[in-house]
Amino acid sequence: MDLQRIIGVVLLVAGVILLLVGTNASHSVADQVSNTFAGRFTQTTTWYIVGGIGLGIGGLLALIAGGRGKSA
Repeated sequence: MDLQRIIGVVLLVAGVILLLVGTNASHSVADQVSNTFAGRFTQTTTWYIVGGIGLGIGGLLALIAGGRGKSA
């Protein structure tokens, strides 16, 4: 396994973890109150979710690009 695929897997796992943390944080009391009165989640929760999506996409792209360019 080459370095680019390893980095892709690490980024993908980190993205999934951040997305799960953001999803769990969105169910907290503070976020529920913020969502009720302001119509949005807190900044921290939003950054967890956005960061998780970004890292996940970056990891997938690294995995896809790591699979190309090498022939058997």
